[in-house]
Amino acid sequence: MSGDVSRRTVLLVHPGAEMFGSDRMLLESATGLVEAGARVVVALPSSGLLVPELRAAGAEVVILPMLVLRKVLLTPRGLPRLFRDTFRGLGAAWRLIGRLRPDVVYVSTIIIPQWPLVARLRRTRSVSHVHEAEASGNRLVNSVLYSPHLASQRTIVNSRFSLDTIRAALPALARRAHVVYNGVASPPHPISPRPRIEHALRVLFIGRLSPRKGPDLVIEAASLLRATGREVEVTLLGAVFEGYEWFERELRDQAAAAGISVDFAGFHSEIWPFLAEADVLLVPSRVDEPFGNTAVEGVLALRPVIASDSSGLREAAGGYATAHLVTADDAQSIADALIDVHARWNDIVSTVADSRAEALRRHAPDVYRSSITAHVLD
Repeated sequence: MSGDVSRRTVLLVHPGAEMFGSDRMLLESATGLVEAGARVVVALPSSGLLVPELRAAGAEVVILPMLVLRKVLLTPRGLPRLFRDTFRGLGAAWRLIGRLRPDVVYVSTIIIPQWPLVARLRRTRSVSHVHEAEASGNRLVNSVLYSPHLASQRTIVNSRFSLDTIRAALPALARRAHVVYNGVASPPHPISPRPRIEHALRVLFIGRLSPRKGPDLVIEAASLLRATGREVEVTLLGAVFEGYEWFERELRDQAAAAGISVDFAGFHSEIWPFLAEADVLLVPSRVDEPFGNTAVEGVLALRPVIASDSSGLREAAGGYATAHLVTADDAQSIADALIDVHARWNDIVSTVADSRAEALRRHAPDVYRSSITAHVLD
């Protein structure tokens, strides 16, 4: 890295303040930059669980109006808000960059498209960190979503799959992109799996309760196991987006109709106690995932993982003896994998430590932080 890092100001911009995958990566990026000696200011559209974590890491936090692209904004009902957020967001971004005069603007995710453009107009260097990739999506739509980030001088992506998706939609952006795999935090001393499965198999799902993430497939797979005489207990650790309350009601109805014991645990930023109680972690996404932090977290927690054999999940969960890749959007494949895990439990328990060691090597947060710092401050 060139220059005196301690005199640099880095403005990080992020579209939310929760503690899901990209939020955690934003926290790791901020932490690495603070550790490198930079002044770090984080701009968010709202307050939330992420804010105290950022401040504890040494970053300053600013809450301001921001255009965050959500599907609801592209509906007739959402258009007034789209126009309002566009103009308010432009003004807020222009004023903040003018006031801070940062050396670099780090734009986290593609759904805050104004920031690279405003930074370019302000003659400020920017770095875009892309966390989204849907190869199965419309290529024209993808190119429109990615195109504002051509204004950034550098692009970071979180997987080879993400890079390939960008290359298919917007080759010019892919040519300046660099892959930095997510850093994934780990419990220092995870609790070992049960030596044997007695009574019900404990299955855990972590993530948004949304159709694309597939929590309904977890319930359906549990129902298929129950039909064979095997008992299963399901925990759904996560909450719905605002406006998706109907989906949670459907999940509850599905569980009741199938007679499956499902704990709707809600959102918790601390996931390790839930993994400690679980036997198996399921990551059954229906659609493309740019990466799969949750799958890595399962491996780090010494738990077997069953994940969809698609997109970035293949990169995240591939190569571990205790991770099983199954056909996406197929409850029967999940059920078959659960039966296999149950049958081979002794062998799996004996290899979880080796899988954890490999995950620590691949996804150490320190490696991620240093890589992000180098790309942002170089």
